[in-house]
Amino acid sequence: MDAKLTLSFNQDVVNKAKKYAADHNISLSRLVEHLLTQVTAGNYKSLEDYPVSDWVSMVAEGEVEYKKTPKKTRKDSKNEFFSAKK
Repeated sequence: MDAKLTLSFNQDVVNKAKKYAADHNISLSRLVEHLLTQVTAGNYKSLEDYPVSDWVSMVAEGEVEYKKTPKKTRKDSKNEFFSAKK
């Protein structure tokens, strides 16, 4: 069962999160739910103990640049496979 939650964030963080969610074909709600699930799944004494806290901070402060590698076509994968067999 889903529950509604009202949160307040810095507008720049919201804009970046919306873009990230759209680029990864996920709703902003599910993205936040996933992050909260990850944070609450472990037994961390503080957010600093959470393994990705530095990365999350860098994203929030705009220090991270996303680089996408082009997805291989089926033909490219096939050619790579057969060339590796030689």
